[in-house]
Parts: sequence; C-alpha cells; structure tokens
Amino acid sequence: MDKIYTHPRALRKTVTHYCPGCGHGILHRIIAEVVDELAIREKVIGIAPVGCAVIAYDYWDFDCSEAAHGRALAVATAIKRVRKENIVFTYQGDGDLAAIGTNETIHAANRGENLTVIFINNAIYGMTGGQMAPTTLLNQKTATTPKGRNAQLQGYPLKISEMLALLPGVKYIERTSLHSPQEIIKTKKAIKQAFLNQVENIGFSLVEVLSPCPTYWGISPSQSLNWIRDTMVKEFPLGRIK
Repeated sequence: MDKIYTHPRALRKTVTHYCPGCGHGILHRIIAEVVDELAIREKVIGIAPVGCAVIAYDYWDFDCSEAAHGRALAVATAIKRVRKENIVFTYQGDGDLAAIGTNETIHAANRGENLTVIFINNAIYGMTGGQMAPTTLLNQKTATTPKGRNAQLQGYPLKISEMLALLPGVKYIERTSLHSPQEIIKTKKAIKQAFLNQVENIGFSLVEVLSPCPTYWGISPSQSLNWIRDTMVKEFPLGRIK
C-alpha cells in the first residue's frame, strides 16, 4: 500500500515568504518531520537566525527563540546549559554562521556543546540583496562581486565544515544538498542523525545543506538545482565529513 503523506504536526499550515525555488521551505518541512518522528515537539527549541529565515518561528509549531545576527550558537548554548532536558538546535545561513557568527560557531564546536546545527549554504547573502558571502564560489557574480569573486581580492570560499571537523569537541558533520529528491532524502537522514546525537548526549553535530537561491543567483529554479549539482558540489563535496 502506498504511503500516505500527511502534514507534519510541527509545521504550521501557513504560506511562507520565501522566493520561488528557495530551499528553506523544504528544510523547514524536513525538520518538522524529524521532530514529529522523534516525538520531541514538546522538548525542542529552535533558534531562528538573522537572514532569510529570520521569521522561521512563524512556520514551525514548536518553541523558538530569536538571536542577534551570528549569535545563534551563543543563545543555544545558554538555553541548553540551563535546560539540559530540552533539544536545542540552530538554523543558520552562511552569512549568519560563517561570517558574523564565525567566532560563536568555532568556540561552541570546540567546547563540544551538545547541540544540533542546521547550516544552510546558498553561497550568497539572500536577505540583504545578494552580496558575496564567505561561501561564494570563485568567479561567482554577486552584488558586491559583479565581475565574479577573485581569490586575490576576496579570498577563497570558506569550508566551515572541514574546519570544524578538526576540532575534538565536534562529533558529527555531514554535508548534503537539496538539488534532487534523492539528495533531499539523504538530507533528512543526516538531520535526523544530528538530532538523535543530541538526544543521546553524543555532542556537537552539524549538517551543512547546499540550498538553491534562484533569485540572487539570477537563474531559474530548475537551473539553480543543476548549478548545485554541476558546480557547487565540486567546491563543497557531499557526504559525511566526520
């Protein structure tokens, strides 16, 4: 008998503000499904970022807290330390986690905080107009690199997952993508593992997800999926890193 798909209890039935082809809606549903399947809706606390998902708390039907730009892991650390019984996760873009929040990210990971981190890498600043992000690829055109990112001027794409994997406090890191149904299934599996690690008190877990941003990449939604598959994964290889 075919499986009947129902709306996740942990996801509100509301229209999101995201652009057509954006990956955030897919990720929101994946997280809601995992929360339901693990039966942790009454225990989970999400930390919303500053970025395109700044009002993610309007879409999830469980407790959430806002954090200043880049400070999600500092807020998550505080909540988890005073409420150890809760399952705390951050949901952060590349600008939030790997730019203004690099310090919080590195030190929370180095301390081995028992947290779950969902890191959305779309290689650009989405909320503020399509500027270059730490993860922007070489030669990729953005609002602040109209001729393409130049290594001599702007440096190289920051591989935050590989950097964090070197830290002994980090227990699990995996990079996945949303560019195909098969990869979406792998993404859900990785996110579920990252939540299970926290439930079992294993330690710091991070899932980096390559996500499309057709609006600021200047291409169609279908082209954005192909760009991830053909170009982005060469710079950010998929799979378990630690």
